[in-house]
Amino acid sequence: MPDAPRVSAITIFLDEERFLVDAIASVQSQSLKQWELLLVDDGSKDASPALAREAAASDPARIRYLEHPGHANLGMSAARNLGLAAARGEFVAFLDGDDVWLPRRLERAVALLDAHPEADMAYGRTLYWKSWSDGRGDDDWIQSHGFRADRTVRAPELLRMFLAGEAALPCMGSLTARRGAALACGGFVEGFRGMYEDQAFLARFCLDHAVYVSDEHWDRYRQHPDSACATAARSDQAEPARVAYHAWLADFLESRGLRGTPLWDAAVRAAAGPAWTSRAAQVFRRALRRFTAAGPGTPSRDAERS
Repeated sequence: MPDAPRVSAITIFLDEERFLVDAIASVQSQSLKQWELLLVDDGSKDASPALAREAAASDPARIRYLEHPGHANLGMSAARNLGLAAARGEFVAFLDGDDVWLPRRLERAVALLDAHPEADMAYGRTLYWKSWSDGRGDDDWIQSHGFRADRTVRAPELLRMFLAGEAALPCMGSLTARRGAALACGGFVEGFRGMYEDQAFLARFCLDHAVYVSDEHWDRYRQHPDSACATAARSDQAEPARVAYHAWLADFLESRGLRGTPLWDAAVRAAAGPAWTSRAAQVFRRALRRFTAAGPGTPSRDAERS
């Protein structure tokens, strides 16, 4: 058995035959060489499983192909959890099968986490990559954090900032976390198969763990009409997913005894704000009334259903 890698790169994919080779190559090109790559197939029906198996066969010491029993499609959260459970690295980093990392992505994230032991996660800014198809960079842009970065944000302040709209949500391709912390927070919420899977994970993680936010940019988020986000945005599932997330978040925060805190207040305002539907706001108001009626001494329910 080779020495444990410093970083486990977890790449989930579903029918990504067009882009998966690029994602794999971007991991193989990392300046930091102490990595392993976990290629997690969420039930693909195209040629991407063959491409992933070929990559694993070419470097079996560092690359593994994983799939759910019966080659099932269980959603993005379950796929990420499968990779997280199999990871051996000190750190885990995420890369979706249609995105790419820049060559110093892992080197810089690991250096920052080594330099800031108080932080259990680091992330940077992401390039929204439209020019992959035509070579023109006019429409590419790098997401702003919305606040002063290059610092550690203590828990749970970053979660409050996300909810209050004071901080932009990071892209998954820029996240690097200590594996123990990712497991300790419970990993990804498998009830969220696609939309809001990242936000539910960040809520779990940022509630208890400090995060170093860097102004550097290390990854490219490919913009194309067949991406999971673009497909979901075109569907009729956007509003139900948003409502489901707010219902889960309300239960999660209630279970931690956070009613009446600045974090709870930010969540209530987020649910009621113009970016959210009135139905989502009603979910949070019902949760508030339910918790108030029960009284502060009433034991909370399991928050992890969704």
